[in-house]
This record gives sequence, C-alpha cells and structure tokens, in this order.
Amino acid sequence: MKLDAIDLRILDVIQRDGRITKLALAEQVGLSPTPCWMRLRKLEKAGVIVGYHAAIAVRRLAPVASVMMEVTLGNHRQADFDRFERAIMAIPEITACWSLGGGVDYILKIMTSDIDAYQRLVDSLLDRQLGIDRYFTYIVTKTVKEETVLPLASLIGPGQPT
Repeated sequence: MKLDAIDLRILDVIQRDGRITKLALAEQVGLSPTPCWMRLRKLEKAGVIVGYHAAIAVRRLAPVASVMMEVTLGNHRQADFDRFERAIMAIPEITACWSLGGGVDYILKIMTSDIDAYQRLVDSLLDRQLGIDRYFTYIVTKTVKEETVLPLASLIGPGQPT
C-alpha cells in the first residue's frame, strides 16, 4: 500500500490522540471530514491501523516489576519455535516478545507485581518444558524512554511503498 503525505499526517495525528474527533482530525490534516474519514477507514481496512489503545501509567496504580528476559531454546526446529511462541501468546504478563537473529532466540518484556511473581512465572515456563535451554533476567530499574508514537516521517516517506 502506498501512503501519501496526507495518509502519514492522519497516522501521525491518530497515534498521538486516538480519541480525536473526525472533524478535528480533518482540520489537523487539511482535508474536509468525509475524505478524511474515508482515508482513515481505508487505513483500518488495509490493516495499517490495528487498534486504538489508552496508555496506562500503571505505576500510579500499583508498584510493578518490569523485566527483560533473554531466552535461548535448546533446539531450533520450527516446531520448537511454534510451541514456545504459542505458550508466550497465552501469558498476559508477557507484554512483548521479539524473535531475534544471532546468539539469543527471543527477548521478552514481562510485567509482574513483584520479583517473586516474576520468578513464579519463570518457574512455570520451565515446568511446561517449552524447550528453554537458558535464560537471562534483566530488571528494569528506571524507564528512560518508552515511546508508543512511531517516527513515521523518518521511517517511511510520502509515496513510498509500505
């Protein structure tokens, strides 16, 4: 799908404010409401926009432990990766999982109520025999930057294929 400058402006605005009104969005991107709404719907139907979410400041609600975990599997058959990934998808405390190339197979972002809860989660993963050969834990001591707004203009310029 090719995006033009207006599409990129629409995406930039709605990722900063997913609750913006149709009229305000149209004003900010320089279109009349109907064409703006049609473009927004086109982006949604194409799967470019996959949802609208609220950013929650969870630490204002309760203390939490944020942990990054490196995982290396013992075997590297597709069935091993599939089994591990299916299990990870079902665990809500694992808020992100990236498959990597190189010496580590996965990095997981895990949020639990405390370190004990994290360790119980790890123990349950190991008990399930998901093929984890080794893992390393990194406790997040301070969030320096955690951006949810993507720098679309520098990632894809207007008119470039996506």
